[in-house]
Formats: sequence, C-alpha cells, structure tokens
Amino acid sequence: MDATTVAKQFTDFYYNTFDSDRSNLGPLYRDQSMLTFEGAPFQGTQSIVEKLTALPFEKVAHKVLTLDVQPSSPTVASILVSVTGQLIVDGSENPLSFSQVFQLIPDGSSYYVLNDIFRLNYG
Repeated sequence: MDATTVAKQFTDFYYNTFDSDRSNLGPLYRDQSMLTFEGAPFQGTQSIVEKLTALPFEKVAHKVLTLDVQPSSPTVASILVSVTGQLIVDGSENPLSFSQVFQLIPDGSSYYVLNDIFRLNYG
C-alpha cells in the first residue's frame, strides 16, 4: 500500500474515532508518542488521551480540506501527514480552521502515531 493510501485510511479512521468517542484513540499512540496541542506538549498514550478527552466540547466534527503526504525516512516506511480542515464544535454554524501533522511509524501490519501537532488557525 502506498503512503497516500495509508495516510487517507489513517486520517479517515482517526477523525471518525475522534468525532464519535475520542477516548478510543489510545491504541493509535505509544508511550514514546508526543502530542503538541496548541503549543502544549504531552507525551505517552495516557497523557495524550487524557488531554483529548478533556477538551471542552461535547460534539465535534472534522472536515478534512487538504491532505499532504510524504515518506519520512529512506530506511523505514514512516509517513509524514499534513492535514488542514474545519472543526464544527457543538453544532456551531461558525467552523474553526485547523492544521494537524502526524508522523506515522510502521508497527507490524499497521502504523502508530509518533508525533502529532495540532493548531487552530485564526485569521
């Protein structure tokens, strides 16, 4: 499977899971995984899931607008994924713009998130 196909399948799964029950995102991370959320760093599965589940909204829907993908290592099938999109929070009519970058690392027949950087885009 090529990097773009993996990235598309990953982002579809990630955002569908985030939007339905973000507490179920834990298996996508490892103890060495890192999240930077709006400039605040978190490391490890438990810390990352605690941050994501503590976000102050009940309902959220992600709409991916762009998806850019590159292989990130000449020796390992790791993938760099850059996403831009819109968030609809608690049914608001004013979507928020966001960008998110994932570094995906192969793990057996699947991938895990080593790096995850999220930012709201204002302006």
